[in-house]
Amino acid sequence: MPIVRCAVRVIQYLWAGPYTFLGLLLAASAFLGGASGRIYDGTLEVAGGCFGVWISRLPVSWRLYAVTLGHVIVGVSPDSLSVHRRHEHVHVRQYERWGPMFIPVYLASSLVQWLRGRDPYRDNCFEREACLQITKLK
Repeated sequence: MPIVRCAVRVIQYLWAGPYTFLGLLLAASAFLGGASGRIYDGTLEVAGGCFGVWISRLPVSWRLYAVTLGHVIVGVSPDSLSVHRRHEHVHVRQYERWGPMFIPVYLASSLVQWLRGRDPYRDNCFEREACLQITKLK
């Protein structure tokens, strides 16, 4: 059974790979701007530096605390990552399920919510799943 589990993990990493590659590019630029990083539960977490400063200066309606691309999570600060880690790890699992289709279907979900007059972030089915999973874990 461990061989099957290992094979499944490799496939999940490959399936999410295109977005992980983009995440690594974002991480590299964050590292150049002074961010720090670590491996946590199969992901690369990157936080702080100029990226964190830049994000914290966005208007409140555009501000985010972390962004996940495949198996890379980039956050405003290490503290922000610790607060939002479980939420972001739900997104990692979503990338593993949806692979290259994740961002198009995520954006489509946001567009549908916006067209219905709802909040394109909070009512996005992927964000709702991430929030629901967090609530179940508490």
